[in-house]
Amino acid sequence: MTGNETGDSPVSGKYNHPMRLFADKLQGDLERSIRPAYLIHGEEPLGIAEAGDRIRAAVRNAGYHEREVIFVLSDSDWEQVRQSADSLSLFAERKLLDVRIPSGKPGRKGGEVIRDLMNQPPPDLCYLFTLPGLDRSGRNSAWFKAIDKVGVHIESRVPDLRQLNAWLVSRLRHLGLSIDDTALQRLTLHLEGNLLSAFQETEMLALLFPGQKITEDEVLSLVTRSARYPLGAAAEAALTGDAERALTVLDGLREESVPEVLVLWSFSQQIRAGSRLEQAISRGKSPGVAFREAGVWQNQQPLMRDALKRHNELTWIAMLAKTTRIERLIKGIGQGDPWQEFRGLCVMLAGDGSPALQDSRLIAGSI
Repeated sequence: MTGNETGDSPVSGKYNHPMRLFADKLQGDLERSIRPAYLIHGEEPLGIAEAGDRIRAAVRNAGYHEREVIFVLSDSDWEQVRQSADSLSLFAERKLLDVRIPSGKPGRKGGEVIRDLMNQPPPDLCYLFTLPGLDRSGRNSAWFKAIDKVGVHIESRVPDLRQLNAWLVSRLRHLGLSIDDTALQRLTLHLEGNLLSAFQETEMLALLFPGQKITEDEVLSLVTRSARYPLGAAAEAALTGDAERALTVLDGLREESVPEVLVLWSFSQQIRAGSRLEQAISRGKSPGVAFREAGVWQNQQPLMRDALKRHNELTWIAMLAKTTRIERLIKGIGQGDPWQEFRGLCVMLAGDGSPALQDSRLIAGSI
């Protein structure tokens, strides 16, 4: 018999901690047992909303019929959280305490309250904390680890192209639609980095073309281009040698009014790292040591390996010189368009570092 059938609390303490739970595993985990605490954070709002909805529904089905939502906007709100948790004994029903932290930073006061609440949480109380994306210091904080010790955290990340492609295929199938390969590729490019918009656009397609096969013409005429790109996506695409994608992302960053200085920073970081790697390897250091000394993260190493095959010390220096020129243009020194210079830098980094005169039309955006 399950905890629901016996009337005993379904909260289980049999899991290993700390633990990250991937979003696609959440439903199965909820069906096995309700954990004492859940933490949802991330950059993708649709993923956060859907994970929260699943948790709230599962908790309600498990008998936690009382739910209190508290938005923490200042330190004083943490006392309300503590009082709500302490008042559980006054009620017979199980309770979900749904705590929203819009700032993403509980602060010293919030950290203390969370650590206290996670110290032997009562079996009839379930916590749900929702925050925006956390940086490394947040994930390493004592309050985060306290939640992870008794519960799990779910991070909602922006899907990459491959993940979005798979999500769209699954979503369209769920809506009773099919789509040809060319249309799917176009749809993915239109909606990259924006899962909420992808959800809305697929709903629209289902309303307009119920049970039909979506074509590229329908995507081009009806789907709004709403792709959003991470800051470093253009430089990363160029590192792999994909100039066209790098330029597409660069145009997207410009349309989103991303500050030029931040775009320059994203390129400069990669180019400086490439230059340091080239010098270290040329001095006889092993790639592992070179990557570590250059400060290249493990997930970035495959991209940089691709670039190292195409570039040498002189081409890295030439690209560093171009970043210096762009910096001067951003500061208003000299004549030229920084975004046009970025296009040239993309082609240089994606190629072998030469000015790439044969790709002048690509740089100019004419193809």
